[in-house]
Amino acid sequence: MPRKLPDLAYGYCESPVGPLLLAGDDGQLHCISFRAGCRSFEPSANWIRDDTVFVEAVAQITAYFAGELKEFDLPLRLAGTDFQITVWKTLREIPFGTTTSYGELAARIGRPKASRAVGAANGANPLPIIIPCHRVIGANKSLTGFGGGVETKRFLLDHELHGGGERVHPPKTA
Repeated sequence: MPRKLPDLAYGYCESPVGPLLLAGDDGQLHCISFRAGCRSFEPSANWIRDDTVFVEAVAQITAYFAGELKEFDLPLRLAGTDFQITVWKTLREIPFGTTTSYGELAARIGRPKASRAVGAANGANPLPIIIPCHRVIGANKSLTGFGGGVETKRFLLDHELHGGGERVHPPKTA
C-alpha cells in the first residue's frame, strides 16, 4: 500500500480488469489501485472524490485498453527512494508488447546483482499500467507476482501481445 497521502483527489476508471482507483493532486497522478490483488487499497478518509480531475488519465487508460495507445503521457508524482524511482523510470523504457526479467532490469540500471531489490521496487510501483511493471517476468519466463494479481498481469501481457480487445479475456473481478 502506498504511504499515507493527505488530501488527494480520487476517481475511478472502468477497465477490462475492473475499476481502477486513481488518486493524486495538483494535476499529478500519484497512485492507481486495482480492485483486487495483494496491493489493492481504498481511498483514505481525507481524500476527496472528484471524477473531473483525471479526465486525461481516464482517456489514456481507455485508449490503452482499446489498443489505440502504447505509451502514456501523463504528469506523475513518484514518491519513493532514489533506487525505486530509478527502477520505475527504467520500467517506462520497456517497449509495449515486450517483456524483460528482473535480472535484465537490474543490469539495465547498472546493478546486475540487485535483481531481488529490483523485484521489491517493481512490487512497490504506485502506478501500475502507466509504469508497466507487468512487463517484468521471471528469468524462466514465468509470471511472477503482481499487485493486481497474476491473472491481471497475464491479461495485460496478452492484451499487449495481441493488440488489444477481442482476443483476450479479462480476469474475473470480485
